[in-house]
Amino acid sequence: MDIALLGLGRMGRELVPHLIDAGHTVTAWNRSPGPTETVGRRGARIASSPEEAVAGAAVVVSVLFGPDAVRETIVDPGLAIPSGALWIDVTTVAPSDAADFAAWASDHGVRYVHSPVVGSLAPARAGSLAVLIGGAQDDVREARGVVSLWADPDKIRTFDAPAKAATAKLVANLALAISMEALSETLRLGHAGGLSTDEALAVLPLTTIAPIAAMKGPVVASGDFGDTQFSAALLAKDLRLMLSTADTPLPAAALVAAELQRAVDAGHGDEDFSVIARDR
Repeated sequence: MDIALLGLGRMGRELVPHLIDAGHTVTAWNRSPGPTETVGRRGARIASSPEEAVAGAAVVVSVLFGPDAVRETIVDPGLAIPSGALWIDVTTVAPSDAADFAAWASDHGVRYVHSPVVGSLAPARAGSLAVLIGGAQDDVREARGVVSLWADPDKIRTFDAPAKAATAKLVANLALAISMEALSETLRLGHAGGLSTDEALAVLPLTTIAPIAAMKGPVVASGDFGDTQFSAALLAKDLRLMLSTADTPLPAAALVAAELQRAVDAGHGDEDFSVIARDR
C-alpha cells in the first residue's frame, strides 16, 4: 500500500521502519531536510513537499508537533489528499482540534481517524506503544491494520469519535506530567532532609510513583537529560492543550506547565521532560 508520512520528528522517524518492514511503500516529508536522510537510508522515498508526499497515497499518516502544524501543513493550504484516502493523525491535539480536522476531512472526501500514541521512543522502536484510535467504525478498523504495526495489541483502545481519542491522549499525558512532578518533588524533599538522590530513589519502588521512578530515576540521577525520549517542549505544548480543554481548573497541571515552560525558556526545551527534576 502507498502510504505518505508527514513529519519526521523523533516519533515519526521511529514509525517509518515499521511501515516499510510490513511491505508498504512509504513517501515521507519533513519541514526541515535533516531527518529525511535517516528514513531515506531505511528505504522511504523522500518528498520535497506535502503535496508530493500525498499524491496517490491510500493512507496519509501525520506525526507533527501540534495542532498548529497540522493546520499549516494540511488544513489551511487545503492539501490535496486523494479522495477516499484514510488520514491517520498521530499528532497530539486538543479534542476541539480533532473535531475540526475530522470536519475538514469530511468536506474534502477524506476519512479521518485520530490515533495518538502513549509511550516514548523505546517502545516505538520495539513496536510496543499504546495506541488510541478514534473515528467511524469502518475507518477505525482499517486504521488499526496500520497503527498495530507499532502497537502492543493489548494496549490499543478504540473510540467512536476522533475527539475522544484526543481527550484520552491528554488524560494519559496529564498522568505522566503529574507523576514526573511527584518524582521531582520527592527528590527535593529527600535532598532537603539529607538523602542523596540514590537514597531517595531507593524508597520510591515502595510507593505509587514506582513506575515513573523506575523510568526516569536513572536519568535524574545521572543528570544527563540529552537522551530525549519525550521533549520538555512537547510536553509543555500538551499541557497547554489540557488547560485549554478543561472546563474546571487543573492546579497540578498548571504547576507542571509552569515548570516545563521555565525549562523551555532556559534553553532546555529539546531535552527530556524529566529535566524539570534537575537540581536547582
